[in-house]
Amino acid sequence: MSVLAQLAVIFAVCLVGEGISALLPIPFPATVLAMVILLCLLAAKVVKPRQLQESGDFLLDHMAFFFVPGCVSLLKYWDVMAANLLPLVVIILVTTPLVFFLTGHAVQLTIRLLEKRGGGGA
Repeated sequence: MSVLAQLAVIFAVCLVGEGISALLPIPFPATVLAMVILLCLLAAKVVKPRQLQESGDFLLDHMAFFFVPGCVSLLKYWDVMAANLLPLVVIILVTTPLVFFLTGHAVQLTIRLLEKRGGGGA
């Protein structure tokens, strides 16, 4: 599959996520919906991982570039953040190690379950 076709699939899934998010009666992130949709497509083998490999690798290699708009937005609201700096720092210091810890244990549990099942290879 060409890179353009791969990107078209990824953007189509994102567009469907945006559409579903707009229809929901509660606010829900379209990006999360798009990831769930893509997970379902991959699990149902409608889309195979190798079909999106090239574009996925490119996007992962250049991920830092996608953080620039978010960082600029944070700078735009620095006055609001400065007024709440202590609570923000405490939240960051507590949640960051917690997320690392829980992610590490989730990965270890997944590896153990895969080894038990006999599918230990990726």
